[in-house]
Amino acid sequence: MTEDAVRRPVVPEAPARPGEAGDFDARTLRAETSTRFSAAVAAIEAGDLNFPLPGSGATAERFAALRAVAEDDLCLARLVEGHVDALAILDELGGPDPVRGRRWGVWAAEPPGEGLFAGRDADGRWSVSGLKQYCSGAHSCTHALVTARAEDGRRLFAVPLTAGTYEPVEGSWQALGMAGSDTPDVRFHSAAAEPVGDVEGYVNRPGFQHGGIGVAACWLGGARAVARVLRAAAHRGGGPHTDAHLGAVDIDLRAAGLLLEAAASEIDADPLDAKGEARLRSLRVRGFVEAVCDRTLGHVGRATGAGPLCHDRRHARDVADLTVYIRQHHAERNLAELGVLVSGREEE
Repeated sequence: MTEDAVRRPVVPEAPARPGEAGDFDARTLRAETSTRFSAAVAAIEAGDLNFPLPGSGATAERFAALRAVAEDDLCLARLVEGHVDALAILDELGGPDPVRGRRWGVWAAEPPGEGLFAGRDADGRWSVSGLKQYCSGAHSCTHALVTARAEDGRRLFAVPLTAGTYEPVEGSWQALGMAGSDTPDVRFHSAAAEPVGDVEGYVNRPGFQHGGIGVAACWLGGARAVARVLRAAAHRGGGPHTDAHLGAVDIDLRAAGLLLEAAASEIDADPLDAKGEARLRSLRVRGFVEAVCDRTLGHVGRATGAGPLCHDRRHARDVADLTVYIRQHHAERNLAELGVLVSGREEE
């Protein structure tokens, strides 16, 4: 299936687009993106915006839909991707059934620091306390899947975001890029939690790798958005150097799209990862798409200069957002892991 054959979703519009008018204001961007996120979740529930489950036979449609939302708005895509990833996780691990009106996030980053811990009271009820970093949609999600350390190991929990039990840490997200994604640290205070899956079940399930490729689809959508000004400059007749940069970008974007389509077909053919290839696939796709995004940022910047960055608010936001978003890739650490897998030797 080619990317042109996949139906592009219609992303619900808010009264204003983030970053297209007025001075930069992170709080305003956050509010505008939250409005669009709520509209997108409503469209998903109504069947107007479709994200088939990974491995369902329509994974290419899922990736294309994520890419299209990201090409429209990377911050919105970050929230939508988290929501549909949560629905896939709940389905795969047998978590609580989705309820209409809930907006889910997946908060599973575990950088060095205090962290989040889970415990049970005398009646066996779970709760989580501590600090969780990189919580996208902290002010707009109603529920979150969070990883936390328990006595028996790392677990995943479904947590309702109830006032008084969780608190976004204001000022903990300083980046201009992805400002609209609302990704501060969050402190939990004995928040009620329901375990989802077994110990380490979140990372050991096949869908963990499939979901990582969904994030790469969002990155690719961001790269396509950044490339718009280069395509426009070439259309106006920017000269041979502009044409050469556009040619290089076109090759990369096309190759990345085909790689995502191939990955989708492989996931649909082996959704439970019986062949044991999911991690290798995810590392290859994510590594290639991240490199394509990096090269696209470079080509577009070199071809168009400072003008669009200084005078085109939409482009400036796309560049800033994509620069931050692709840092979810773990760079040389992931490349080294891929190299070990390809070499066939045991990782030390």
